[in-house]
Amino acid sequence: MSESNSISAYEALKARFHRLSALQGAQAVLHWDRATMMPEGGARARAEQQAALALVAHELITAPQMADLLASARETAASLPEWDRANLDEMARIHAHATATPADLVEKLSHQKSETEMIWRSARAANDHARLAPALDVLITLVREQAAAKSDALGLAPYDALLDSYDPGRRSAEIDRLFDEIESFLPDMLRRVMEAQGARPAHLPISGPFPVALQERLGREVMDALGFDFRHGRLDVSHHPFTGGVPEDSRITTRYDEADFTESLMAVIHETGHSLYERGLPAEWRGQPVGRSRGMTIHESQSLLFEMQAGRSAPFIAFLSPRLKSIFGGEGPEWTPENLLRHYRRVQPSLIRVQADEVTYPLHVILRYRLERAMIAGDLGAADLPAAWNEGMEKALGIRPPDDASGCMQDIHWPSGSFGYFPTYTLGALAAAQLFAAAKRADPGIEPALGKGDFSLLLQWVRDNVHGHGSRLEPDGIILAATGEPLGTAAFRRHIEERYLGC
Repeated sequence: MSESNSISAYEALKARFHRLSALQGAQAVLHWDRATMMPEGGARARAEQQAALALVAHELITAPQMADLLASARETAASLPEWDRANLDEMARIHAHATATPADLVEKLSHQKSETEMIWRSARAANDHARLAPALDVLITLVREQAAAKSDALGLAPYDALLDSYDPGRRSAEIDRLFDEIESFLPDMLRRVMEAQGARPAHLPISGPFPVALQERLGREVMDALGFDFRHGRLDVSHHPFTGGVPEDSRITTRYDEADFTESLMAVIHETGHSLYERGLPAEWRGQPVGRSRGMTIHESQSLLFEMQAGRSAPFIAFLSPRLKSIFGGEGPEWTPENLLRHYRRVQPSLIRVQADEVTYPLHVILRYRLERAMIAGDLGAADLPAAWNEGMEKALGIRPPDDASGCMQDIHWPSGSFGYFPTYTLGALAAAQLFAAAKRADPGIEPALGKGDFSLLLQWVRDNVHGHGSRLEPDGIILAATGEPLGTAAFRRHIEERYLGC
């Protein structure tokens, strides 16, 4: 085929992937609406809409001519500029994943994800795992079917085939190595941190109530300080905080507790980190695979960079203290920066992952990672999940959930079919520690700026060193280029020692 025809094939691919991006954007907004605004009676119709869109998107990417277009474009790939070559590579990767899953399975999965998630919402509220288990078992069976199909097509182990969708190039063998390293030092470090914490003055309780309207006002002020553009996004409420929509229209959600403002605020900071990443992706490649975010380890590194590394730093908490007093009318020693810092850095084994401190958080994730691998392997069914969960929590953190709502039903991920996602939370925490250390080395003004509520220096650094790469590099390539080191546990370990043990 002539070079001009090969270039035409690449341009045809770009047009198709731009259309695919628009369909996926519509899916994202529909998902946000389902989680925030949709009345309960609309669930069946919404499931039909989302399944139809999922099928149309799948048919677009798996159309018979796609393979021919990819083959033609690859004939002269060497003559393309670097970003276009990376874009073509991503097109081929996405096509390989899509063609591995039959169209009827795509439709079944979409329907079952919607149904199971809606059942989870009511079952969790009623602490009724028995109601959720049958639907979850059906979903697990379908996900295992998808994992097997992808395994055959991609030459990967079934779980790795699912993982590759969330974190391209990542394999469970590497995760096992990193998680084993974490487990080799974290339990003893947790003991030392709690001993050191016990020797210091306890944090003073901060009494509410904290009206939702005031919490929302606080969240919006902090989002603005972080660099969120409300012309291109909004803040709403959902059962489980998340970021949806598209880069031009970012939909952030949180949840509120009038007895405690801290959870909603940190959830807002976390989700704003996700949104800033999406907004910072290369605009000139919007709608193309190379312009997308580079998997969930990088995504979670951005949310945790802002929430855990910067958001719980002493300079930022010192900036936040007078704003909290002003908004909530607080008075007394409990509102001092020192007490707020003790509050935000309190370490204590707890039941709920999203409320966990950064020392115990990896142990929550490691448990979920091992349980979901067992489910995909066929060694664990939904009915046996509560017992396995409770035993795992007792072993990892020395606590046992009193009920399934605060145990195996607390997260939305499995009821929504997101198997392979969980390990990226802790991988992201490792990456966040490396990135924050590298950012501070590169620009010593970053931490002093946080003390003024100014995130612009940090945001610019991640724009330059993370966001701007899009999907041009592999996830670990982005981390290596930004920090000079491959992803590892050393920076995270140093961070915990410095922050909580003063060494």
